[in-house]
Amino acid sequence: MEQMKIKLKKSLISCNGKQIATAHALGLKKIGDETIQPDNAQTRGKVARILHLVEWEKA
Repeated sequence: MEQMKIKLKKSLISCNGKQIATAHALGLKKIGDETIQPDNAQTRGKVARILHLVEWEKA
């Protein structure tokens, strides 16, 4: 199964509650945090919600 590497690039301070919850669901809490997630529709939907805050690539 393919994986995607997601890194939090911007702060969550000015984000609304849903965006913060989405970042936490992906395991991202602080700037610079990285996580490896499966590349599926659910993960891509989460990344799309916070695309302006993260950087991602296929791992």
